[in-house]
Formats: sequence, structure tokens, C-alpha cells
Amino acid sequence: MNKTSPFSIWFSTARPKTLPLALASIIVGSALAFRAGQFDLITTLLAFLTTILLQILSNFANDYGDHVKGSDTAERIGPLRAIQQGAISGEQLKKSLFVVGGLAFLSGATLIGYAYQNVQDLLIFSGLGGLAIVAAITYTVGKKPYGYLGLGDISVLIFFGFLAVLGTFYLQTHRLPADILLPAFGCGLFSVAVLNINNLRDIEQDKKAGKNTLIVRIGGENGRRYHLALLSLAVLFYLIFVLFTFQSWANFLFLLTLPLLIKHALFVYRHKDPTELRPLLGQMAGLALITNLLFSVGICL
Repeated sequence: MNKTSPFSIWFSTARPKTLPLALASIIVGSALAFRAGQFDLITTLLAFLTTILLQILSNFANDYGDHVKGSDTAERIGPLRAIQQGAISGEQLKKSLFVVGGLAFLSGATLIGYAYQNVQDLLIFSGLGGLAIVAAITYTVGKKPYGYLGLGDISVLIFFGFLAVLGTFYLQTHRLPADILLPAFGCGLFSVAVLNINNLRDIEQDKKAGKNTLIVRIGGENGRRYHLALLSLAVLFYLIFVLFTFQSWANFLFLLTLPLLIKHALFVYRHKDPTELRPLLGQMAGLALITNLLFSVGICL
């Protein structure tokens, strides 16, 4: 396929490398439901579709918001976006927010309509779904986008940890035991770690653009320590969950990635030049996905 075709341009703008990570939280939530003996395939597939659309919406909004505010420049260490190269106009990207946002709404409404059990479920998840769409857009779009205020990390933890994992589990089981909070935390922290690599890499450019991410606020050195803490806590939360709900030694499968996570964490901590972190975004996303998959497989066996 021609690399400059409209499809390839929009496909790259959707940032396909981020999509498997978005699905990981649905996989974890569904694996927990399977473990509880209440797995529902249709709910899982609808949750997959809704999450993918929300992630694409967030990616489009991120590109559009950064473009409007001038945050993405030729100095960018990461790959140039299609809008930076002139392959997509700002107006086209703005229109895409309405299209993808509408599709996310329809998918989410179908999910809730299929899985809800009572009026309380309907009202709560309708509100959460609407909040997810607004949050996906306002990360970098608007007069005071929260991504520019250092609130991106907590947003990722909430939406890729609590809402995705707990919501997927609840819509299949219609209960919410306290121990489910542990894998929800773990999954969310791995997603935050991916964002953290992005923010560590772009720290100098974000400073110039007035994008006060958490890393800009706390500095690169503390940001690297923060990265170690994110990975350590994510593994710890999964480990505590497995120890308290132990069923078989297969539950510890996720620990197979521990040497790779340690190697990654040490590299991040020791290398202070942001340009050296360029290949680590994909690496962190891959490690998070594999760890989540192994955790999910392990608790299902």
C-alpha cells in the first residue's frame, strides 16, 4: 500500500502501537470475570470496540490540541505527526473528533444497553461513558486542557485502570469485590508508565510549549525515580492479588517479564538524555501488554 494513501495517513494518526495497550485493561477485566465463572463474550467484544474508539479519539484530540497550542514542533524527539507534516489539516482533524466521538458514543451505548441489569447500572455507566469521551478530548483540547496541568497521569490511572478493568468486570459479573482493586491498580500503573516515558522523552519541548506535565513539574531526575516506583508498584499489586487469591502456580506467570521490566527500569534511570528514550515508548507499551496478558492467562488457568 502506498505510504501516502489517505488510509495509511489516518491509520498512523490513530497511533496503532497504543491500541493493544488500551485493550490490555479489557483483557484483565474479562480474565477476572472468567476466573469468577461469569465471562461474557459479547460484553468483552463491545468493551474492546468502545475502548479502541476512545483511544483513537484521545490520540486524534492529542494531535489536534498540541497542533493548536504549538506544542508539536520540528524539535520533537518522537515521530512527526501527520498534521505536522501537512498530510492532515487542523480542520480535518477537528471534524474527525466528532466522527470518532460519535462512534464511541454509539459503541458505549450498545455496551451499556446490552450489559446493564438495572436503572442504577444504566445511569452510572452512562455518566462514566460520557465522562470518558469528554476526558479523551479535553486532555489537550480546550482553554485549560488537563494534560497541560500535569493531570494526565491520574487520568490514565482512572480510565485505563479503574474504569476499564473494574467496569469490564462489573458489567459481566454485576458485583465488585474489594480484591479486584489490586489488578485494576496494577493495570493502570503500567499504562501510566507508558505515558511517563513519553513525558520524559518530551520534557524539554513540553517546557518550551508551556505543557506542564507531571515530569515538567517534578523534573527529569524525580521523573526517573517515579518510573521505577510505577513499575514496582504495578508488579507488587499483581503479586499481592495472586498471593491472596492463589489457585495454582500458573497464577505467577506474569513474573516471567520481571527481568525485562528490571532491565527497562534501570536503563530509564541511568540514561538522562531524552533522545535515548526514543525507542523505549514502544518497549514499555510492549512490556505492559505482555505482563497484563500473562497475568490474565495465569489467573484463568
